[in-house]
Amino acid sequence: MREPTYAIVGAVTGTLAAPTSLLLGRFDDSGRLQYAGRTTTLAQTASSTVAGLLAPAQGGHPWTGWSFSAGWGSRETLDVTLVEPELVVEVGVDVARDASSRWHHPARLHRARPDLSPADVPRLATPPR
Repeated sequence: MREPTYAIVGAVTGTLAAPTSLLLGRFDDSGRLQYAGRTTTLAQTASSTVAGLLAPAQGGHPWTGWSFSAGWGSRETLDVTLVEPELVVEVGVDVARDASSRWHHPARLHRARPDLSPADVPRLATPPR
């Protein structure tokens, strides 16, 4: 089962000019941007649209020094480019979550939402104890 929701773009695979997928985040209860999941491979039109809305990360990005797995159980890491965490996107996500409340399956990009701010995005759910 999938549900629509919002997320903040924190990084991309590919290049800023032609992103291949988006790494998505949400703020936790402490106000830190936490990784929530990534999108499926972007269609060329979606890639072009999103590329025009991204800005390269400035100093102090919350994910500086992080590495991201290429997939469940994989030791391969993704080559990512950090972006300013300002762009909100609407995505379709599977309701399944892991123990850290990350989406278990890749999100499907519906559209960019430059009309929304990161403050409009739901907080990362606190994992049950």
